Amino acid sequence: MAKDKLIGVDLGGTTIKFAILTDNGEIQQKWSLKTNILDNGSHIVPDIIESINHHLDLYKLDKERIIGIGMGTPGTVDIEAGTVSGAFNLSWGTDVKQNVKADIEAATGLTLVIDNDANVAGLGEQWRGAGDNAADVAFITLGTGVGGGLIANSELIHGVGAGGEVGHMIVEPNGYLCTCGNHGCLEQYASATGVVHLAHDFAEAYAGDSKLKALADNGEEVTSKIVFDLAKEGDYLANEVVNKVAYYLGFASANISNILNPASVVIGGGVSAAGEFLRSRVEKHFAKFAFPTVRTTTKIKLAKLGNDAGVIGAASLARK
Repeated sequence: MAKDKLIGVDLGGTTIKFAILTDNGEIQQKWSLKTNILDNGSHIVPDIIESINHHLDLYKLDKERIIGIGMGTPGTVDIEAGTVSGAFNLSWGTDVKQNVKADIEAATGLTLVIDNDANVAGLGEQWRGAGDNAADVAFITLGTGVGGGLIANSELIHGVGAGGEVGHMIVEPNGYLCTCGNHGCLEQYASATGVVHLAHDFAEAYAGDSKLKALADNGEEVTSKIVFDLAKEGDYLANEVVNKVAYYLGFASANISNILNPASVVIGGGVSAAGEFLRSRVEKHFAKFAFPTVRTTTKIKLAKLGNDAGVIGAASLARK
């Protein structure tokens, strides 16, 4: 019997997404379930096992056809051992390493490959998304934080354990304090929370007329979406904030590209929903900082796969 199916699992703090895909990355079935983080996250792996076995029975899919399972997860991943720790949104602390690979393999009879969730989403975009299956792609995802995945010669860059932490690239020496303990990380300026931090600081220093300033001064809610929406409406202050965010993203993209010269830097995540309005500004700043050859060969692109990037990238782990 030909092995021609892949299983992708995208484990998140709220939802676990699953997909069954062909060996060339086309999704055939997908489903999801709520992440149960009670009891120190002890239900998560059993829930994943039960859901995979149940759906293979439901779809009458012989396990002999499954090439393997790929999985993306938050936290610190030991790829060789297949363990995870420090995934605090899953209630998995640093004191215990979760034996994810061993437990899932034993209970499903299938091989599992696991990696960090941002890395995995990067693989998805590289393989089936905006990366156009190029061998060299950099991925930056802008959400509550900033994550990323760096792919060179069709392989993820891991370094000796923490390669690809693009969110912790210093873009403003002695800048905002980051949760990692350093100051001036990209995450503090280009994430959804970073955009809001910049907006409040800019509003405090601005004396002109602005809807954004009025919201901030009145103690009303300011979100990254509100900032971008006001900028699109022509609010001067909101545009200044967006320009600053684009500056930091362009600066970071150029630094990554000056070292790796990928075919593209793909920007995804919630903040990237601003679309071309953001991308074109990032590209402008990227061009200022990029090495001349890099400037003409590396493209700044928007992610295409949305919420499917994780399961598709996870499946590509199993494929390899």
